Amino acid sequence: MMESGDSTAGPARTLPDLLKTGLDVVFVGINPSVFSAERGHYFARPTNRFWPCLSGSILSEAVRETLCVEKLRPEHDRALLDHGIGFTDVVKRATPKAGDLTPSEFAAGARHLLARLDRYRPRIACFHGVTGYRHIHRALTGTAAELSLGLQDLRMGPTRVYLVPNPSGANAHFTPDDQTRWYDRLAECLGSKF
Repeated sequence: MMESGDSTAGPARTLPDLLKTGLDVVFVGINPSVFSAERGHYFARPTNRFWPCLSGSILSEAVRETLCVEKLRPEHDRALLDHGIGFTDVVKRATPKAGDLTPSEFAAGARHLLARLDRYRPRIACFHGVTGYRHIHRALTGTAAELSLGLQDLRMGPTRVYLVPNPSGANAHFTPDDQTRWYDRLAECLGSKF
């Protein structure tokens, strides 16, 4: 069952949550970009590295083989639900850039996201970048700790938390190869019993 996102994003719609029970991983973005919301697909901007890097990762091998494609594209986001991969955001309001979000939106978004993850209980919630995850960490622990990439010590019920770099093309701290390796590590984590 797909859950609809908040549609109060103003002129640009938001993206619906692509969630159902039994997922292996839910990718959690900060919030939808206006560009992605207008196109109706996650990570739709051509300069975003999510789809090329996921396509280069072992995490997507089975999906690509089943869909008979070499590279996944934004239009495949809904099809990934049938392969154990879902999508959502910390804040559902679409904006031109994440810096347009207010602290109160992040606080409210964190509460709503935790409720959605508790409802659907994926094996792993994979956060893209520290910006959105910082608010979840604070909501769960009450602290603002130094955060590092990879599997986190936190659990949300049965759901483990994983943090990867933000795939935005504006993230100059990580190369596309780095991003792909983080998705490979996520795949290895999913393959292990944790």
